[in-house]
Amino acid sequence: MDIMDTIREQIEENPIILYMKGSPNAPQCGFSARTIEALTACGERFAFVDILTNPEIRSNLPLYGNWPTFPQLWVKGELIGGCDIIAEMHAKGELAPLIKEASQAA
Repeated sequence: MDIMDTIREQIEENPIILYMKGSPNAPQCGFSARTIEALTACGERFAFVDILTNPEIRSNLPLYGNWPTFPQLWVKGELIGGCDIIAEMHAKGELAPLIKEASQAA
């Protein structure tokens, strides 16, 4: 299986998946930390991939999703965006309903 198939499989098999630097317990950049804060506040479980320990995913995911930066949040197979978009959605109260709905549909 090539790396694009691996990425596609991860996104399809996980209703909520975050590609980030580090892990939720130990984010390795401020953007990942802010995204984790917003996601954790939603109260639902989510999958994550540490791109620092997965260099092939780190170099190919931007091509797959046509999004150049990390973190990247994918919900139900759709790219939601990065830190600024997630933080803005959280502040507006738009993130929690999206995450809860995706979690319940799983």
